[in-house]
Amino acid sequence: MVGFFITFVLSFLAYLFLAANQGEILGLWSQNEIIFATIISFIVAAISSRVLFQKGHYRLLNPLKWGIFLIYLFGPFLVALIKANIDVAYRVITGKINPGIVKISPNLKTDAGITMLSNSITITPGTLTVDIDEKSNDLYIHWINVTNLKPTIEDICGNFPTWIRRIAE
Repeated sequence: MVGFFITFVLSFLAYLFLAANQGEILGLWSQNEIIFATIISFIVAAISSRVLFQKGHYRLLNPLKWGIFLIYLFGPFLVALIKANIDVAYRVITGKINPGIVKISPNLKTDAGITMLSNSITITPGTLTVDIDEKSNDLYIHWINVTNLKPTIEDICGNFPTWIRRIAE
């Protein structure tokens, strides 16, 4: 319940900040904007508080985790994103593709970690998370160029799981 409240308040404040009238110094809001902010914040809190505050842990509010996330985002993820864009462009030009669906077991334990990894894989061109086995947390990935029917995690997503363990677990 505390997680829901924190998520609600943060969402509400973020909405009001973004909806502030930029011409005013204090940014005044209409009654409709406040009502809408309350409704949207309630929906956001209902959906995301379970992931952010799993089992009463507040791990994703830790500023150190946000710092590690930014390092991941502008370091390994950005490098992988650039490499994947070049690889997909090469495959589009040459037509050298061998698409297929493969399974990987990233050994991530939290919903936040699995969500972050599956989104990182999906955002990277040439790969798409198709399904998640909720019992074992295995991911099924559509890969543009299947070179091995039983690929390692590094073949698909490099060191993403290692970084995500530092952030979300």
